[in-house]
Amino acid sequence: MNPAENSVAFGAPGIEPRWTSSAKEGVGTAYHTSCRVWFTLSHGILNEIYYPHVDRPNTRDFQFLISDGETFCHEEKRDLIHAVDYPKRDCLFYRLTNSEPQGRYRLIKHVLTDPHLSVLLVRTRVEVLDESLHGKLRLYALLAPHIAGCGADNSGWCSEIGGVKLLHAQRESVYLLMACSVGFCRRSVGYVGFSDGWQDLMQDFKMDWQFGTAQRGNIALTGEIDVRQSNEFTIAIAFGRSYQSAATKLFQSLAEPFETHCRGYVRQWQRSVVDPKFDFSNDTSDDGGMYRLSRCVLLAHEDKVFQGALVASMSIPWGETKGDNDLGGYHLVWTRDLVQSATALLATGQTSTPLRALTWLAGIQRPDGTFPQNSWINGAAYWSARDDCPCRGPTGSPRSGDGPRTMGRKRRLLTFDTCNSDCRSCLHGGMG
Repeated sequence: MNPAENSVAFGAPGIEPRWTSSAKEGVGTAYHTSCRVWFTLSHGILNEIYYPHVDRPNTRDFQFLISDGETFCHEEKRDLIHAVDYPKRDCLFYRLTNSEPQGRYRLIKHVLTDPHLSVLLVRTRVEVLDESLHGKLRLYALLAPHIAGCGADNSGWCSEIGGVKLLHAQRESVYLLMACSVGFCRRSVGYVGFSDGWQDLMQDFKMDWQFGTAQRGNIALTGEIDVRQSNEFTIAIAFGRSYQSAATKLFQSLAEPFETHCRGYVRQWQRSVVDPKFDFSNDTSDDGGMYRLSRCVLLAHEDKVFQGALVASMSIPWGETKGDNDLGGYHLVWTRDLVQSATALLATGQTSTPLRALTWLAGIQRPDGTFPQNSWINGAAYWSARDDCPCRGPTGSPRSGDGPRTMGRKRRLLTFDTCNSDCRSCLHGGMG
């Protein structure tokens, strides 16, 4: 079976969608607010990609499948040995090295976002170390869209602009486009569990299906990269509110060399260091690396439109078992976690982010001084519980330098704390 690219995939709507592991190895985004894409990493691959806000995931995962066309097809996250490195100081820039257990080949990926556009970039080099695989190894990009926070009701197509072959997914008003700097030699869209690229390749280690359309289901996009022609390339995944918007960002980003994007991305993050004295290079066994990386991770969790809204984590706990009916997870603003993040950043000498966090909290504070236990970044409460633990009081005691509004907010919270000082969630170690 070798359907043409204009044919419709079978197996609609696919299996019931699930999310992915919350055991993250990295998170990242450009420091500039014009880039509204965030990414997460685990098991050597990309997981959720968030757009246009830090509480809105749009993918389950993105990885490569590797085959010799005859005897094996390997899946990056399950079959290879993973290593993650941080090539630049004070920056959320990652190098992922995924090696075949027998040492026959490895993939080296550098992951970042465009410094100013909502585009994720993955610079990839394929190193074939076993002579018997030269000219035989094949590589396939596999992306599972979960557009606008849902795995169901996604639609995908093979499309083309100016001779450039693209893979395209859409749900509601969010559009995703994926391209390769050296082009895809084959493409397909299919329903997960039936006609997706993973099912195709695991049958006979070859890409036999080339479906052009899969609508309103749990879908996957697959594109083959001819590594025999070039073993180094860039995958770009762009987002927009229309097909044209996403396409414009995609082509603008691919028009610049990856190294140019890398310099801009790193420079942005390194400029975020507000006080070089907070470095700890001479005080820790890792040259202060963990401290500096942790500071960057905290900064990355702030939304770029609803500034001051820091989500607890870009992850969905037990994601492998969670579907579309559980929309929350940790990519919410948990009042307790926001306070801890802002306080930690304050301890590093960072003052602007904690001030924005306090201002954001003021906007959702209730008349009795309490806050929702967790909220979306727009302030809408997710759970109905309140976060009223006095041990987590984010505003502290009134001070003489506080303005009238700040004084009023603090007094309301302290009044509530005084009347409700039996904090059962703290006494019992609960979630609040």
